[in-house]
Amino acid sequence: MKYRKLGNSGLKVSEIGLGSWLTYGTAVEKDQSTACIHKAYEQGINFFDTANAYNKGAAEVVLGEALKEYPRSSYVLATKVYFSMGKGPNDRGLSRKHIIEQCDASLKRLGVEYIDLYQCHRYDTETPLEETLRALDDLVSQGKVLYTGVSEWSAAQITDAVHIAKEKNLRPLVSNQPIYNMLVRYIEKEVLPVCEREGLGQVVFSPLAQGILTGKYKQGQPVPSSSRAANDRTNSVINSYLNDEVLSRVQKLENIAQNLGVKLSQLALAWVLKHPGVSSAIIGASRQEQVEENVKALEIEIPQPVLDEINLVLAEINGFVPNW
Repeated sequence: MKYRKLGNSGLKVSEIGLGSWLTYGTAVEKDQSTACIHKAYEQGINFFDTANAYNKGAAEVVLGEALKEYPRSSYVLATKVYFSMGKGPNDRGLSRKHIIEQCDASLKRLGVEYIDLYQCHRYDTETPLEETLRALDDLVSQGKVLYTGVSEWSAAQITDAVHIAKEKNLRPLVSNQPIYNMLVRYIEKEVLPVCEREGLGQVVFSPLAQGILTGKYKQGQPVPSSSRAANDRTNSVINSYLNDEVLSRVQKLENIAQNLGVKLSQLALAWVLKHPGVSSAIIGASRQEQVEENVKALEIEIPQPVLDEINLVLAEINGFVPNW
């Protein structure tokens, strides 16, 4: 395993992280989930990401119980706050009340005394940004949280947060968690440059586009019966990728991976991690073999001619070729 600093902080996270969205506590049985988490730890993964909203706290419970047998100092535990956790008017968002209450609830579900990385799951337009940042800062002062970050915030929102933190002498945000993969690259234009300038590392989710970049979905063929796309509880996001244009480009990418002697999933992860602004790529896994296979992506070096070939294929999808 290889590790990178999380933004400008001193915290080091594994280049491959393990997430729990749409998997643990939702679509994967507990024993199977625990086995995947243990396999990840054995492979050197130290960054484990979840959220209070993942199946209303069930994912936090599964993750916390699975990690209980390991020394608390040996892993980096991340969770989030924002989405609705009840029917009351204060049961969602980034108000001081909701943040403080949900942090305590997450600590209880995870079975730990502190959260390494506490993230604002989305931006809250109804709460003053200073209120949110002060609540996060207080949690750090109390020792309940060590570092703070955001998820899917725009470049302007991140910039505002950085400026307020500096002006009010609050602890800085250290990370952003956006979606980022070969097919979804909006962060390259504004978010990545702003975060690199301000010292926020990216812990990106869905680096394999919910399994599309594994090559398991083929143009003109039915989805595999065991895949997420065949599961009514997890297919809403995946189905947005399932069109002929995307799948035809994915086939080209798979051909490139085969010529390089690697799996498409490994090439996709290596491509994401090639960007220096990315601290960790968060994978999802329902089987231990998937964890092992994905970790092997760290051994891949993408030659410049191959990278050029990949970027030409990607330009056909979204018309934007990166400068790296």
